[in-house]
Amino acid sequence: MWQRIRTLIVKEFLAVWRDPKSRMILIVPPLIELLVFSFAATQEVKDVRIAILNRDVGTAARDFVSLFEGSPNFSAITYLDDERQIATAIDSRSALMVVYIRADFSREITAGRPAKVQILLDGRRSNAAQIVEGYTNAIVARFNEQLLDERGTLPPSTVVIGRLWFNPNQTVTWNTVPSLVAILTTVMGLLVTALSVARERELGTFEQLLVSPLGPLEIIVGKTVPALILGIAQATAMIIAGLVVFHVPLEGSLVLLYAGMVVYLFAVIGVGLFVSSLAKTQQQAILGAFVFMVPAMSLSGFASPIENMPDWLQYATLANPIRYYIVIVKGVFLKNAPADVVFANMWPMAIIAVVTLSSAAWLFRHRME
Repeated sequence: MWQRIRTLIVKEFLAVWRDPKSRMILIVPPLIELLVFSFAATQEVKDVRIAILNRDVGTAARDFVSLFEGSPNFSAITYLDDERQIATAIDSRSALMVVYIRADFSREITAGRPAKVQILLDGRRSNAAQIVEGYTNAIVARFNEQLLDERGTLPPSTVVIGRLWFNPNQTVTWNTVPSLVAILTTVMGLLVTALSVARERELGTFEQLLVSPLGPLEIIVGKTVPALILGIAQATAMIIAGLVVFHVPLEGSLVLLYAGMVVYLFAVIGVGLFVSSLAKTQQQAILGAFVFMVPAMSLSGFASPIENMPDWLQYATLANPIRYYIVIVKGVFLKNAPADVVFANMWPMAIIAVVTLSSAAWLFRHRME
């Protein structure tokens, strides 16, 4: 039995390595996607173009405008002359935000009264507009602090001091790269296994596999082990790239990280084998893999928090292995997640792996009868 399985495993490796397309899929795309997505999949908004309409010639207004000029988030500032230019600046997308400073701004501040500033944002880019509004609120808070320092007025008795755990400098790649390790490992593990049986059918070797002494369980093991080894190798390369290239800290245990990785890959491979056993061509296998991948990524919590989804959709995410592995990867990388947290996310993936691998084995047995 083990000799037959070993022979099938060697055959799978040779089939993947001798196919130029398979070699390209395995080696080049994961690293390129990691580099591209790490910089592209960012929630930061930089190099924003804004416009300022300043009706006040006082010192306070000039100091307030200088804070916008010195902000690294704004790449270009257009100065408007009258209100009629506001609509044009927003409509033409030459400015995401217009800051309108009234003529009594400095006078109100000198009199000790609150001065009003109006900001107008482009609602067509709602997410970017909300982030830029946050930048503006931070500038207003900094301006108020400067006024307190200049007047010597004591600050309020209660002061809120924010502190960020696990990512104190708000480095975006620290959040993005660990998630991409899970996402890209899914893509490669799923595609390799999804193409496995479909490739056999296109090459005409699937019938030879069916009449061989190999049983359904032996075929499943022979198809699973190569994909598991390749998935671990690819994930390792991406982890090394995250540590060396992006300087993401690894606070937790590598043993826990790889334990979760193995269970996760079994779950993904089970899905891939099930898709592959249904598909008759490699094109159908690729389409089937993406039918799973698109909703799985959307429901993984990578782009939007699962807690923000409707209740019925949150229940649907329980069958998604990616949501559990993202928690493990980010927890081990950034939070030094303890073993109980890792195991709490491993056992649902183990159940998914048992269900998917069993379903694939049953389908193989059904095809062989």
